[in-house]
Amino acid sequence: MAPSSLLSLSLSAVPDRSTMANDRLRALEDVEKEIAVILQSAGSIVLELSKEKHNASYLERQLTQFTSSVNRVESELSSQIRYLTQVATGQPHEGSTYSARKDCQMALNRADYARVKLGDLGRTCELLLDPQ
Repeated sequence: MAPSSLLSLSLSAVPDRSTMANDRLRALEDVEKEIAVILQSAGSIVLELSKEKHNASYLERQLTQFTSSVNRVESELSSQIRYLTQVATGQPHEGSTYSARKDCQMALNRADYARVKLGDLGRTCELLLDPQ
């Protein structure tokens, strides 16, 4: 196999940032749907408990669904929080350009300051050297 085809093959196996972000957003949408299931299960449980005679097997099914949905939501939110903790440590990660932009802006500010000071120095030298 040619080296260029190996490179393109290995690069295609690496997901790009937008795909990863879309996957995270889809996971959060799934969490949102799962929360709706939790609320629906809780409502069904409360409704069944409000009856004088409740169906124990129905309550058990709803409780099982409620518990498993809560566990899935907790697991996915924990995963999202772990990811955010890793990328929000103050260190620039591969998708962040903030640090580089901030460094560039500070360099431009220093260059402007140096230009002003050199202009002042130039005017001072002209006044000292100008025989009047």
